[in-house]
Amino acid sequence: MSALADLPLIASGKVREMYDLGTPPALGSAALLMVASDRISTYDAVHPTPIPDKGKVLTGLSVFWFAETAEIVPNHMLSMSDGVPEEARGRALAVRRLQMLPVECVVRGYITGSGWKDYQATGTVSGVSLPAGLSESEQLPEPIFTPSTKADEGHDEAIDFDRAAELVGDRALMERVRDSSIELYSFAADHASRRGVILADTKFEFGLDESGELVLGDEVLTPDSSRYWPADGFEVGRSQPSFDKQYVRDWAASSGWDKKPPAPSIPEEVVAGTRARYVEAYELITGEPFQAWLERSGAA
Repeated sequence: MSALADLPLIASGKVREMYDLGTPPALGSAALLMVASDRISTYDAVHPTPIPDKGKVLTGLSVFWFAETAEIVPNHMLSMSDGVPEEARGRALAVRRLQMLPVECVVRGYITGSGWKDYQATGTVSGVSLPAGLSESEQLPEPIFTPSTKADEGHDEAIDFDRAAELVGDRALMERVRDSSIELYSFAADHASRRGVILADTKFEFGLDESGELVLGDEVLTPDSSRYWPADGFEVGRSQPSFDKQYVRDWAASSGWDKKPPAPSIPEEVVAGTRARYVEAYELITGEPFQAWLERSGAA
C-alpha cells in the first residue's frame, strides 16, 4: 500500500487534499484519495492551530450520509479502506473521478447568514422571492435552491438559477441538480430533526461520471458544509449557536485580529470547545459514539 507522501498530489485547499490513487486492483477503477485535514479557517485564512479529530468527524459524517442517501442520487465514494494509506485511515476516502460541475449547490430551509442579509436588502435570495416579514432564523415555507459560483480565491458569489444553468451549459441537467439538492436536503433535515438537530442550510457539489451520470461528490452534510443548530433552545429572531467553526469565528472576531492573513493561533480552550462541538454533531446525527467510527475505519 502506498504511503500518503508517495501519492501524486492533485489539489490542496484550506481543509482538504486530493491525491491520485491510479487504479488500485481492489477498486477496479480510476480513483482519487480525498483527505480531510484538521485545519480550520475563518475569514478565508487558515489558523496555525489544528482542531484534533476534525477531519475524522467530517469523513465519518460523509460516509454516514453517503450510505443514507445513495438511493436518492449516486455518490462518488468507493471505499474507506481499499486504497487508503494506513496513516490516513478515518480521515480519507477513495472516491471516483468525476467531471465536477462549476457551481455550488446551496439549499436553505431557514433564513440566516448571507441569505438573511440578502433578504433584508432585497426581499429575495439568489433571485428567489420570499414572503415579507420573515425574522432571522425563521423556517422558510419550503426549502429554496440558491446556487453560487466556485471561487478559486475569496468568497463564492451567489447567483440565480438561470446563471447557474448558463455556467453548467445544460438547463435540463441543472434542473436535475436543483431537484436532487432539495430532495437530499429534505431527507437529511427530517433525519436531523428526529435527532434533535436543525439542518438550517447545506451545500452540495455534483459531477458527471464517465457515462454522463449525475453523481454527488465532495464531502456531504458535514458541519463544514452545513449549518446545524441544536433544536433545544432554538428561537426565531436571533442568530443560533451551531455545530461548526462558529465558536472559532466568534473568538477570532473578538480577538483584535484584523481578519487578514496570517491568522492567529487559537487558544487551547477554544480548540477543545470546537472539537467537542464537532464530535457532538457526529454523535447526535449518526446515533453512535465517535469512537465507533474510529474503530470501524481503522483509525483507533
